[in-house]
Amino acid sequence: MKPVRIGLLGLGTVGCGTVQVLARNGDEIARRAGRGIAVVAAAVRDLSRERECRLDDVRLTADPASVVADPEVEVVVELMGGTEPARTLVLQAIAAGKHVVTANKALIALHGNEIFARAHERGVVVAFEAAVAGGIPIIKAVREGLAGNRIEWLAGIINGTGNFILTEMRDHGRDFGDVLAEAQRLGYAEADPTFDVEGVDAAHKLCILAAIAFGIPLQFDRIHVEGISGITREDVTFAGELGYRIKHLGIARRAEGGFELRVHPTLIPERRLIANVDGVMNAVLVMGDAVGPTLYYGAGAGAEATASAVVADLVDVVRALTADPENRVPHLAFQPGALSDLPILPMAEVRTSFYLRLRAHDRPGVLADITRVLGAHSISIEAILQREPDPERGEATIIILTHQVREGDMQSAIDEIEALAHLSSPVTRIRMESLAR
Repeated sequence: MKPVRIGLLGLGTVGCGTVQVLARNGDEIARRAGRGIAVVAAAVRDLSRERECRLDDVRLTADPASVVADPEVEVVVELMGGTEPARTLVLQAIAAGKHVVTANKALIALHGNEIFARAHERGVVVAFEAAVAGGIPIIKAVREGLAGNRIEWLAGIINGTGNFILTEMRDHGRDFGDVLAEAQRLGYAEADPTFDVEGVDAAHKLCILAAIAFGIPLQFDRIHVEGISGITREDVTFAGELGYRIKHLGIARRAEGGFELRVHPTLIPERRLIANVDGVMNAVLVMGDAVGPTLYYGAGAGAEATASAVVADLVDVVRALTADPENRVPHLAFQPGALSDLPILPMAEVRTSFYLRLRAHDRPGVLADITRVLGAHSISIEAILQREPDPERGEATIIILTHQVREGDMQSAIDEIEALAHLSSPVTRIRMESLAR
């Protein structure tokens, strides 16, 4: 059979990686797919720029719409990033009856409901394995490999930039700003790192994972999002002394009456495998009722790591070209008419344990007043660590670990503690997860 002809929208790091993997492993890929896969067209921003990948017989254009409209192109691979013009181009490809592969997590998180509905109507596939955790095949694992399970919860380190920063802060005692600057020099962080360090990138990915795990619509706007820019070297040190590591996690969990979706810094017991995922690596821990906990680890970004997921999706699409559309794997794992209407819980209703760091004036009765407030809000203390007071500033640092408490009750307690006038700065709080059954 003739090779399936694909068109690339974007020929940057991942686009070139995809071309290289298809060229190097073409015979192996054809044996898996049943047909060869050939890149015939690619849209680029700058036609004059030299590229690292070989582009023999590939038509280059600065007009991405012409790639979508090209009658020779059977599958469109969207690697542009952002939501526009990516959304418009993907919808045009679907309307033309073409299958789509994308690595664009923002596009899927924000517009996936619309895109999948259109794809279902036209009987085409939209594949997006590369949109979450780079080369880790987490979408297929949750959607297909764990299809016999009721997924109870999942937790992931799904942004390599944030993980690199927290690892360096812990291993070398460095400050956040210093490590962020290095991450930018190394190319791990963008010039504007907001999406990475403030949790937006991780929230896009969590949105997708939660939809697949629980059979719910994509609901990015319901996710609670916090970044790591407020984490200090002091917090990282205290966490280590108490047997914990701080990781920036995306967490999705079944709860009574709905689902929790949240991204925030989290203290994890250092003995947990996911607590030992360092540097720019990604990992996702999934708890199924039948299989128990399973951990998926690997490169969350990079040219060929992400291209690995893109090409795997292309193989699936090529196989799907001869399959009955009604018998394909659903985009979000569950049949389109069977998605759950249970709500995403407001953050105030979520129950977690907490790490609290307080800088308090060194005088009698301060600790007693703080514990009294916590007790009045039914907050049980697991441990207290108090540092020697700073004689020059007349302050003491107090670390408190709590048992599980409703988020709204903790916020009320913190508001009351900060109103006591005992503190020299606001309370620092970081949620804690045991990540066990």
